[in-house]
Amino acid sequence: MTPFYWKQATRELAARDAVLKKLIAQFKGLALGSRGDAFQTLARAIVGQQISVKAAQSVWGRLAAEVKTVTPAAIHGANIARLRACGLSNQKSGYLLDLAGRFHSGALDTGPWPRLDDEALIAELTQVRGIGRWTAEMFLIFYMTRPDVLPLADIGVQRAMSLHYNKGRVLSVQRMRKIGNTWAPWRSVATWYLWRSLDPIPVEY
Repeated sequence: MTPFYWKQATRELAARDAVLKKLIAQFKGLALGSRGDAFQTLARAIVGQQISVKAAQSVWGRLAAEVKTVTPAAIHGANIARLRACGLSNQKSGYLLDLAGRFHSGALDTGPWPRLDDEALIAELTQVRGIGRWTAEMFLIFYMTRPDVLPLADIGVQRAMSLHYNKGRVLSVQRMRKIGNTWAPWRSVATWYLWRSLDPIPVEY
């Protein structure tokens, strides 16, 4: 389901940024989508940590085939050996088991999350083993569909910004942040189009 703010965001971004104007026109008809499952979004983000989108999709496909349905109960009932056989590292297997256990037991309460602002929710999520800022930001973008998240540590964002705003040369974090500040309050939308410029197939966590 496309976020309610998408049309307004694309209109305003296109008016203020020539790069985004071109990308928005190029990928017209595509938009951010949420799978609507908090556990799966976090699990997918953990699987995708520090590997390519293609590799992450492959591992996720094997995981889904192994446990039939990726739910807290199914992962909680698996063991590290089964998860490792799907292509997950020992560390990521442990992260998924811990996450599944928290959801399965009710220790992780998603109820208050919609009422938290972005930084407060990131702080809450990063208390969970295996969830760092990047994973929390993916959750905010893809599950919560928060409009103004800029994941500066994301490799895709770094590549796209260097390509479109610095002729392929590496940009400092400070420079990336300064460019990104001009996109507020729609930095999630800008990020999504930057990802599309590298890979036209939309990624969903």
